[in-house]
Amino acid sequence: MKSIEKIGSSVSVGETIPFIIFKTRTKDDGGNYVWKDMTTNDYFKDKKVILFSLPGAFTPTCSTYQLPNFEKLYDDFSALGFDEIYCMSVNDAFVMNAWAKDQKLEKVKVIPDGTGEFTSEMGMLVRKDPEGFGYRSWRYAVHVENCVVKQMWEEEGKTNNCSTDPYSITDPNYIYKDILDGTK
Repeated sequence: MKSIEKIGSSVSVGETIPFIIFKTRTKDDGGNYVWKDMTTNDYFKDKKVILFSLPGAFTPTCSTYQLPNFEKLYDDFSALGFDEIYCMSVNDAFVMNAWAKDQKLEKVKVIPDGTGEFTSEMGMLVRKDPEGFGYRSWRYAVHVENCVVKQMWEEEGKTNNCSTDPYSITDPNYIYKDILDGTK
């Protein structure tokens, strides 16, 4: 990992997202889980995507509102030309896969950023020590086309050990309306 503390700077609209190798677990032809390296290009090249990142799998706001509502709105985003919606967290592949199964995801796909490298390079890695989480993602979302950020939503107050968990502009309904308003 190149940098672990990037609180002040983040990837901006018009910039390319970081190239990272993600360690994932997928089923092989025999139905067995195997390790599979996936790159930023595998997920984002030649695609129009919404990526949202959140503090952690199985956490209350993420599990009760944000992830389920992106799943519910998937077809609405698809009607606007989006190819995929990805959910990322600084969790390993085992945790992300278990969470996707627990949430009964059928459309939204999860990306494990187990080392936090992508999140750090995006400028969104923060400490959440009061909760015992260590390094986690600040809550944000990006509209990415062919690896380039077109729009970005970042919750206010990004800081290490933030005493609150802001959740407003990364709500999928807000993002959908914001994109829809921009197409008029």
